[in-house]
Amino acid sequence: MESVDAGGEVRHWSAEVNGISLHVAEQGPAAGPAVLLLHGFPELWLSWRHQMAALAARGFRALAPDLRGYGDSSAPTDPAAYTILHLVGDAVALLDHLRLPKEPGRAEKAFARYDVATVLKKFYSIELDNVTAPPGVEIIDFLEASSSSPLPWMTDEELGQYVEKFQKSGFTGPLNYYRMMDMNWRLTAPWHGAKITVPAKFIAGEKDTSFESFGTKRYVESGGFKSNVPALEVAIIEGHHYLQQEQAEGVNTEILSFLDKFSENCVSR
Repeated sequence: MESVDAGGEVRHWSAEVNGISLHVAEQGPAAGPAVLLLHGFPELWLSWRHQMAALAARGFRALAPDLRGYGDSSAPTDPAAYTILHLVGDAVALLDHLRLPKEPGRAEKAFARYDVATVLKKFYSIELDNVTAPPGVEIIDFLEASSSSPLPWMTDEELGQYVEKFQKSGFTGPLNYYRMMDMNWRLTAPWHGAKITVPAKFIAGEKDTSFESFGTKRYVESGGFKSNVPALEVAIIEGHHYLQQEQAEGVNTEILSFLDKFSENCVSR
């Protein structure tokens, strides 16, 4: 059955993923769009043989693993190793193992219309009261880049360091945090109403769009934040969103004044 022919024969290989060895049968061109086929009970990868051939003939890369516990894949002895989370984890890990090219998201496509330095300057220059773009307009098109170079609180050399790293990594990872915001609410639902009891300090710029928007300012000023974090100290100072850079000395003073309350006997000043 072994073959490197991208046309018809099935190739077999194994991948160490998610803590197990997963046997995979593959058919079709390696450069073709991947289609992952997952069998049921009591089956094997072989159950998809007819579909694999049809997909391969159309230029797709058909991938049919033996699921954990089946065929030539690892079979953990503990029943707890067969939850739906394990199954999904195996599938995701397999796709990650293949390093498949990913279709850029809507935001990434919009960002790509600009060079990285312009994208960064557009965000670093935000001084709007509302960052909601009009209907049909992408946020990156709505924002304006600072006309001054360098930025008032960042040198061109410093900006270049950011540009170098984002040119290498792209923006997908950072954007994914925002894509998971609704999921985070669901994941943290069991702790709804729980209090954070350790001392904490919240520092924000009075002109920070994120503070002014999304109900954040109301949450802080109404006492809601203090209710959830009883040992909270709040400092609203002059500045915008990237406060630790724009008002570096002011933020340093706020942080140190807070830490001094707890570290007088630990740190020499």
